[in-house]
Amino acid sequence: MLDVLFPVLETLQAAAGRPDLIERVRAAASEAVKRTAPMQATKGRASFLGPRSVGHLDPGARSSCVLVHAVCNTLETRQ
Repeated sequence: MLDVLFPVLETLQAAAGRPDLIERVRAAASEAVKRTAPMQATKGRASFLGPRSVGHLDPGARSSCVLVHAVCNTLETRQ
């Protein structure tokens, strides 16, 4: 989860006030999820897979990405 949330926070801090902030946040979340594929899960339920978790997107990161995208979608509809 933090693999996605930290890059999103960094993007929010770096791009605050920019008109494309929502797009940047959404992209940061999506890219962060992709970066979890080569990692071995060490926390959560996926950690039980050990080395077999390598090559798969981290489920916690993916769920965080879905939440970030939902927030972005909601913000876009309120503009």
